[in-house]
Amino acid sequence: MSSAVYFKLLAIFVVVSVGWAAGRMRFFGGGEAARALSNTTFFLFAPALLFRTTARIDFDRLPWSTVLAYFAPVVGLMLLVYAHQRRRRPEAAAEPSVRAITATFSNTVQLGIPVAAALFGEAGLSVHLAVVSLHALTLLSVVTVLVELDLARAAEGHARRSLLATLGTTVRNTVIHPVVLPVLLGLGWNVAGWPIPPAVDEILVMLGQAVVPACLIAIGMSLAHYGIRGSLAAAAALSVLKLVVQPALVLAVGHFGLGLSGVPLAAIVMCASLPAGTNSMMFSQRYATREAEVTTTLVVSTLAFVVTAPLWIALLQWLSPP
Repeated sequence: MSSAVYFKLLAIFVVVSVGWAAGRMRFFGGGEAARALSNTTFFLFAPALLFRTTARIDFDRLPWSTVLAYFAPVVGLMLLVYAHQRRRRPEAAAEPSVRAITATFSNTVQLGIPVAAALFGEAGLSVHLAVVSLHALTLLSVVTVLVELDLARAAEGHARRSLLATLGTTVRNTVIHPVVLPVLLGLGWNVAGWPIPPAVDEILVMLGQAVVPACLIAIGMSLAHYGIRGSLAAAAALSVLKLVVQPALVLAVGHFGLGLSGVPLAAIVMCASLPAGTNSMMFSQRYATREAEVTTTLVVSTLAFVVTAPLWIALLQWLSPP
């Protein structure tokens, strides 16, 4: 990998370390401070980013076959992880969804963009950005429906409710949600063909830019509060799914299923091979489920990416030599 990618990895670890130091010295309090920062990101910064991204997608120019080669196996893996976790009768209703999004949601922006630009140039970056434009829209929307349905089922188990009431609660909590609602509003804005007024766009950009640093600081603070004891085994398993299984599935579907090769194939495989994204941490904090495990997975998968990324690059060069 290029020095630009390693500098980006270094920057991520430094910012997480700053958050860890702040958590250890209790500048802002204990674990509740990390949760408050994560909630601020989830309810304020992320909706601005999601609305702006969705409202600006140019659907006519998306390379749909390449996009399909990425999202079909990724969503399939997410549903498999979710189904497997549900069969194990989890302690918390949100646990299957939290683990499913952690195993599949990639760090496509703060790490993925420099990786794509450094490895594949403008051609690869355009493919990567096509995936990024639909990444949160697709994965977070699906997993939000799953978690809200599980929460509604859990509520039904504690208090007898009609099927109609359960479905109504699920739909309401899914739509009126800090992830799904801004996406739906952005899609509506996009379909209407309205431009975002420059003043409003500047505000959205400013709020959206806070997502990455706020999440990384929150990860460090969560590590300081929860530690990694008891989470390493689960974090290692989720990291293997994220760094090995997911890119292998994307490679199989893209190359052997849809006949992709060259830069388009390499770009989506490397996107799938990225470490776990910070949105999974926000998701776990939102539902107060497996925060320590998810935080540890983010760190472990990012560290392991230094080893797994060159292996995927070598395999891609062997399959599609330049």
